[in-house]
Amino acid sequence: MGDRRFVILAADDEEELLEALELFVEKEDMELVKAVDGISTLSLFEKHQPDLVLLDVMMPEMDGFAVLRKIREKSKVPVLMMTARTEDYDKILGLELGADDYITKPYNPLEVVARIKAQLRRCYDYQEKQEEECEILRGYGLELNPAEGTLKKNGSEITLTRTEFRILELLMKTPGRIYTKQQIFDHSWDEPYMEDDSTVMVHISNLRNKIEDDPKKPVMIRTIKGLGYKFEKERMKKS
Repeated sequence: MGDRRFVILAADDEEELLEALELFVEKEDMELVKAVDGISTLSLFEKHQPDLVLLDVMMPEMDGFAVLRKIREKSKVPVLMMTARTEDYDKILGLELGADDYITKPYNPLEVVARIKAQLRRCYDYQEKQEEECEILRGYGLELNPAEGTLKKNGSEITLTRTEFRILELLMKTPGRIYTKQQIFDHSWDEPYMEDDSTVMVHISNLRNKIEDDPKKPVMIRTIKGLGYKFEKERMKKS
């Protein structure tokens, strides 16, 4: 990731957790900006333009889900949700709103730092790679430009998270090829798969909602029962 000093915005109303996390983050030569409620999180986001955001779900003034919605209106920055709840609902809702990953509290600061580094490596190394690859992928009215990190459908731009973009690019690069959930996960996340099917399924669902004319009857991203997913080869073209 070069010599760049990354800025991490961490939002949690438990200030002692932020203080402990700050020690570990600074050891990695990254700057931690701390927020203790939803309103200040958005203010600090605008001021510092962080490279990654850690969002606690339960915060005063505005909860983490509401903050995530606001961030996703204007930015594709990687976002990790932190939740003390164990229910899948929180995780799935966060992913549906555009979170890239989640961390269950109480957490080990070393694990959080490892997740941060993985996200930054995946995001910003990939961004550099995109600049070297100029092949535009097309099909079904879609135009995916890896160099610019953009997706258009019939000329209108569609906003994707970085994770959604990586998944769609993988599928569109080799139309007709079936990818298992683990292969998709390994390509899009820099951490062990751990049989985490729901994470991939939610991102696929999000993609379908954004690109398919009828997400309930998808013609682009097809589910191959018992195997995985593929981008339908029919009418697929590359520039």
